[in-house]
Amino acid sequence: MIVIVNIGMGNLGSIANMLEKIKVKSIISSDVNDILKAEKIILPGVGSFDNAMKNLTDMNLVPLLNERVLKDKIPILGICLGIQLFTRQSEEGILPGLGWIDAATARFRFDGENAKLKVPHMGWNTVKPKHDSSLFSGLLQEPRFYFVHSYHIVCNNDQDVLATTHYGYDFVSSIESGNIYGTQFHPEKSHRFGMKVLKNFAEIG
Repeated sequence: MIVIVNIGMGNLGSIANMLEKIKVKSIISSDVNDILKAEKIILPGVGSFDNAMKNLTDMNLVPLLNERVLKDKIPILGICLGIQLFTRQSEEGILPGLGWIDAATARFRFDGENAKLKVPHMGWNTVKPKHDSSLFSGLLQEPRFYFVHSYHIVCNNDQDVLATTHYGYDFVSSIESGNIYGTQFHPEKSHRFGMKVLKNFAEIG
């Protein structure tokens, strides 16, 4: 069973619907008992970094998620804001992140010939995997996914970078660090490519 963590912000229904299409059982919940029994966790998010961290803290989910992810080592997938919450901090706010990966979240900044690029980065774009991973198994060499974001993560450890995407410059669009996975793009809005990523995540042992 996959638990989609409900922190009051994110495309929860869209993710659940996509999982249902690929015949993967999931529930949307913030209940402690559900998360304790989860075989895998998806942490989605749309909105601001500080609001998401405040919600996680107010719901007393941070210690529980730390236990499940860092101690029990169950697979977790962060989507959009979710991947940013895995970092230590964000330029978007002042609250600390979960700090599961050695990274920070930064805003897109463009100058020179890229100064006119719009923020947020919105629409379809290609993703370039840096190495083989179960998350991207069976996909084309440069699959396309749907993005909507003004911030992106900056990893201090290159080994955590699973894939990059170009928008003005190359940025991290997916990470993998042990049992911790993340996508800056929205697999639930990315049709067959997104279905495959979610199916791959569901099948990770």
